[in-house]
Amino acid sequence: MSYLELAGLQKRYRDSVAVDDVALSVEKGEAVALLGPSGCGKTTTLRMLAGLIDPDAGSIRLDGAEITRQPAHKRNMGYVFQSYALFPHLNVARNVGFGLEERRVPRAETSRRVDEALGMVRLAGLEGRRPRELSGGQQQRVALARALVIRPSVLLLDESLSNLDAKLRDAMRHEIRDIQRSLGITTLFVTHDQVEALTMCDRIAVMKRGRIEQIGTPEDIYERPATRFVADFVGRANVLPAMRDGAGAVSVWGVPLPAKAPAGGDVDVFVRPQRIRLAATGEPAGEGMVRLTGRVLRSVFVGDHVEIIVEGAGGQLSVEMQSGTKPPADGTEVAVLWQAGDTLLFPREAA
Repeated sequence: MSYLELAGLQKRYRDSVAVDDVALSVEKGEAVALLGPSGCGKTTTLRMLAGLIDPDAGSIRLDGAEITRQPAHKRNMGYVFQSYALFPHLNVARNVGFGLEERRVPRAETSRRVDEALGMVRLAGLEGRRPRELSGGQQQRVALARALVIRPSVLLLDESLSNLDAKLRDAMRHEIRDIQRSLGITTLFVTHDQVEALTMCDRIAVMKRGRIEQIGTPEDIYERPATRFVADFVGRANVLPAMRDGAGAVSVWGVPLPAKAPAGGDVDVFVRPQRIRLAATGEPAGEGMVRLTGRVLRSVFVGDHVEIIVEGAGGQLSVEMQSGTKPPADGTEVAVLWQAGDTLLFPREAA
């Protein structure tokens, strides 16, 4: 049995199903992301795990013990809220030590552990400040220290980086991941940001409409999506309508694809723009390659890459080139090449 086990969790609000038969196993020391769009049930799942709301069905086991109906204060879980939920009238030290005071930890031990936690999140020397005197990143660190200082069995992070600017969010991803690894603390991280999930966690559970669509490593989720939703939600992808012939073979833009398609019905081709390269129209495809032709519609500089939109017989697709590489001029006829193994085929969704 895994360290943390969620089995058959369900939660309804009147006629709406928020969480529908969620099952998840998490090993001790593992970091797992619950990733999905707003309203998919990821925060509701986290709050049931924390004991903040009761499930309608299912069970939660921690280290072999049943905790499904156990009160939140007895679960020893550290929760970092999206809003941080700091007490404005308390200074940093009192905010961090609040959970220890509630547990009646002796004052000297509380002081020692608060100092230790603040050092861990690089806030030593700011003990006397109030939350309003801190930056957003510092407030986030205070909330993290408050969750860690109780030495929780499980750390729960609920969209805890969403209020930070992009540069600070990037830095905090690495800091939190380093702390999680150094402490070996079991962590569940709720996010709608795929970059956070891919960079901060050992495994990702992608959720849709209250259910888990796929669980796997970041590489599995990105490279081998199990469903159309996962392929579309995680990472960027071109979606090209494919055609079937009478024998069931699939082609796109009139070019046969050396890829096995799902049985029956219309299908779409998914291919990552990073996996595509442009070539002169006279360059042959080569073995194991897909080759389409089109013309450059426009190029857009995006900072770390250049996005090139190519228009062909069946629509448009996006190609990403590394910054510093001069893109072809608009209107240039080009060949579009990618490895056949980078082709993903999924049933077409009804309009």
